[in-house]
Amino acid sequence: MTNPKSKVTKVNIGGPLAPFADLYRSRLQQSGYTPLSIVNELRQLAHLSRWLEEGRLTGSDLTIERLQQYVELHRDRYGNRVRSLQGLSPLLEILDGQGIKRLSEQAGPHSPSDMMIGSFKTYLLHERGLVPSTTESYVLRARRFLTWFAPTGQVASLSARDVTDAVLRESASVSVGATQLFVVALRSFLRFCFIEGLMPTDLSAAAPSLTGRRHSPLPKGIGGNAAEALLRSCDKRRSKGRRDYAIVLILVRLGLRSSEVAGLSLDDIDWRAGEIVVRGKGRREDRLPLPSDVGGAIAAYLQRGRPKTTDRAVFLRFLAPIGPLGRGGIATAVRRACKRANLPPIGPHRLRHTLACEMVGAGVPLPEIAQALRHRGISSSSIYARVDIEGLRALAQPWPGSVA
Repeated sequence: MTNPKSKVTKVNIGGPLAPFADLYRSRLQQSGYTPLSIVNELRQLAHLSRWLEEGRLTGSDLTIERLQQYVELHRDRYGNRVRSLQGLSPLLEILDGQGIKRLSEQAGPHSPSDMMIGSFKTYLLHERGLVPSTTESYVLRARRFLTWFAPTGQVASLSARDVTDAVLRESASVSVGATQLFVVALRSFLRFCFIEGLMPTDLSAAAPSLTGRRHSPLPKGIGGNAAEALLRSCDKRRSKGRRDYAIVLILVRLGLRSSEVAGLSLDDIDWRAGEIVVRGKGRREDRLPLPSDVGGAIAAYLQRGRPKTTDRAVFLRFLAPIGPLGRGGIATAVRRACKRANLPPIGPHRLRHTLACEMVGAGVPLPEIAQALRHRGISSSSIYARVDIEGLRALAQPWPGSVA
């Protein structure tokens, strides 16, 4: 079945975005859009350009916030053609590439609070080594705290009472888990402010700890038969099946996290040495042996499945815009395999547990399990000791008064 084509091949684009229409079309082609989709996106570009012209705006005024405003204003009136920001977002990269100084670059931070948040973000990324997703989570909560108690950015006058009130205010509207995350982010922000000399006292200890009902179940693998069923469910005759097979095999054999699989780059695979570089938590990099079956699965996908693109990510989406699959895409691939194999849905982390449980069953010492899973310390791997029931039984003391 061939991709649908449009009878319309020429879309007239006027207004401030007209000079960038050809670059935009090329970007859409590189991202895997079909001819029909390209026409629809160009029509959307023409409408956006007219909207900017009516508001006496230029490409310099185009920001992600203004694109969001445009989408919300015209979603109903313009119909289904304005579905999301996915098709329009590349415009910002095109404008930057052409040297257009957009409003967000010209204006810079608008307040001392914005400047402080920007410095905090840099601190988290480069000093603490947090991943971007965690950094954004912390920044969001730090900004909320400032909005409540120091909207002008004057944190020097904050007190322990303000910190406690912030936690109580947050806990009144969210779950215990979300409040715990707020406390962690707030403590990090307050420590940053003290280190930078923005406040005379370290108030991070003033954020009270919260404890919820904590469940500590045994780590659960899925068993060798279930893992084999997941792998067999992937149709290696099809491109998507070869991709999903490689993903599941990496999770089962190497025990990677979903973010680590999503972050794999073509440059991370050393085919001659038979090794793969894994970028984990805290910007840690580990060079691991590449098992022959895993390497074969990846090679089959790269040769007869991976979309043709300049993107260096190993695992890509098949639908436009073609790009990295992401953590959510890795989880979807696993759930899709579970459905095909008639197994209860699980997440990628259960496959990581599967590898660890198999190592425990084979008598592998905990330090070696910690090394295989790339834990920073053996304490993170100690939960797997509880899986060894026979080993624990040998350590159990007889109940007082019982017959030994």
